[in-house]
Amino acid sequence: MNTQAVELPVTEETLRAILEAVRAGAEVLKTRPPVLLGDWAAEHFYLSPEGSHSSGQWKAWPFQVAILDWMGSFEIEELDVRKSKRVGYTKMLLARMAFSAVHLRRKLALWQPTDDDRDSFVKSEIDPMLRDVKALQAVIPVGARAHDTIKLKTFVGSVWHLLGGKAARAYRRITVSDAFLDEVDGFDLMVEKSADPFTLAHGRLEGAAFGKLIAGSTPRVEAASHITRRARLAAAQMVCCINCPRCDAEHPLLWTDNGTFGMVWDAGRPETVRHVCPHCREAITQADYMKAWGECFWLDLERGFRYDRRRAWFGADGKRCEAPRHVAVHVWSAYSPQRTWESIAREYIEARDAENVGDHGPMQGFRNETLGETWEFSGSKADQHALRARAQDLELRVVAYGCVITLGVDVQKDRIEARLYSWGRGMERQLVDRAVFWGDPTTAESDKGSPWRALTEYRRTPVMHTGGAVVPLLATMVDSSDGHSTQAVYVYCREHQAENVLAIKGSSVAGKQILAGKSDQTINWRGQKVKKGVKLWTLGVDTAKAEIYGRLRVQTPGPGYVHLSSRLPDDEFDQITAERLVTKFVKGRPRLEWVLPPGRRNEGLDCAVYALAAAHWVGIERWKDGDWERREKALQVEVEEKKAPEHLVPDGQAQRISIAGMARFGGRDARR
Repeated sequence: MNTQAVELPVTEETLRAILEAVRAGAEVLKTRPPVLLGDWAAEHFYLSPEGSHSSGQWKAWPFQVAILDWMGSFEIEELDVRKSKRVGYTKMLLARMAFSAVHLRRKLALWQPTDDDRDSFVKSEIDPMLRDVKALQAVIPVGARAHDTIKLKTFVGSVWHLLGGKAARAYRRITVSDAFLDEVDGFDLMVEKSADPFTLAHGRLEGAAFGKLIAGSTPRVEAASHITRRARLAAAQMVCCINCPRCDAEHPLLWTDNGTFGMVWDAGRPETVRHVCPHCREAITQADYMKAWGECFWLDLERGFRYDRRRAWFGADGKRCEAPRHVAVHVWSAYSPQRTWESIAREYIEARDAENVGDHGPMQGFRNETLGETWEFSGSKADQHALRARAQDLELRVVAYGCVITLGVDVQKDRIEARLYSWGRGMERQLVDRAVFWGDPTTAESDKGSPWRALTEYRRTPVMHTGGAVVPLLATMVDSSDGHSTQAVYVYCREHQAENVLAIKGSSVAGKQILAGKSDQTINWRGQKVKKGVKLWTLGVDTAKAEIYGRLRVQTPGPGYVHLSSRLPDDEFDQITAERLVTKFVKGRPRLEWVLPPGRRNEGLDCAVYALAAAHWVGIERWKDGDWERREKALQVEVEEKKAPEHLVPDGQAQRISIAGMARFGGRDARR
């Protein structure tokens, strides 16, 4: 069949449209040279008036440049930003979204906590950016705006999914290369009982080349904080540092409550605020900082990673290295030129004054919004550093305060831990000793190497008072809730019940009494089941922990004070202060719970709870002055009736017990 070409008239307007369509179609095939997001944003990003104090071309603050680079880096798979207000995070995230559409041509999904949050974000931030950033307008297909919705924006070669994060269906049926979670601490802990938002968002990246997850949030409540949990898992935890203009030492801007370094001011005069270098203790003003901030750089203070003006990663050895796959960032308001240091000091003073009269709201706002830190209720934690600083030079296993002792015992799968506490008037107490007995607790006491045999010897070894008398051990409480060795605990307590050795289990029911009651437990003893073989006491552990933390905050020796020895290992101060009281929401209702942060140990706190419960079993908290006088007189009589021993620890009783590789006897460092 013959064909004949027919020439049709083409107008100049039609020709331009055809050429534009060809150009747009070929655009996705163009190879784009690598560029850092910090550089791209400086050239192309624009601040819209709806979401900024002033509109115009973007100019990054020095500390923002590195965060922008990390947002755009393919090497970094996850970036978590813990931040306060006024640090420009939203603008950096918007610049990254524009970069994804214009330069990277990658599909992305951004989740806000709720649909309402998403709607507000799109109207106030996204739509103005689409209007004002010229580079974005070049990749918007002809007529696309008429078909786009509030949750879907299309571009040449890419698409944006803009979603609320409350429903599990919002994480389904989309495939993207970039997943962003904005204000992630506002998300539910579990999305409709399916998974946490990080897990669901990360699932949308499966199969993507160089998948990228970015999460940013002002932290909210400790232990319920998504951003804090993820940040703790990061390979690099970066903080922005400067070199001190006085001594040239590098350090971040610090907020401390110790008044010796970091942000300090004269009493009642926040206008005198300055930052004291932790190295030379010389001070700089905010004006000094602004002169030096152009030279700022980022460090991981623990692992030694560095990212500076060279725009590259360096290891602790100073050599260039690959970027960590998971990076966390913390930045707070003092770095921002939009907050004066004086306003930060004033905000803290007002929040502290409100907290002193029982109003915790302003302090929570200060911790979250200004410091970029999680919040814990006042009185819900104790500072291990402050306790260590006020520790006394007390000999271990020697009672200096009080006249009776109790023992708390915690059972683990590979060891038994014990803490001796002495007690005096007004529940004044002393942590007299700590000991660890290694071995499998399911091993019978009669067998060689049993930790139970070591515990028995430890209990029966006399504990001396500084005056030379033996201080009586009135009761021992042993935790049975390990599960691995519950029957072994029951057997041990039955065999030693004449020495007031009691089996216990904890209960976290709010408001339960420290000693909440007992029940009969059937045990396997000597190969036979013994009905009602042992009494099992239930403890109100939440109530006990609240009592202990309250006592740890008492600053003056006397009633309620806790005496701690400087000879205790450092980790004992960490353990006794390990847990935090946080607010969790159950079916929309707040509930206070004690939680143990990941990576922390709490055997010291648990043993303190059990020793306190043993004191309540004895009835120490109800003793009157006459009861104390009789106990104190009994110690005096013993000293007068016999000569005090030359050594407070009797000869022949020493036993070496390994604690974290340290040879110790009854809590004493053998190297001393």
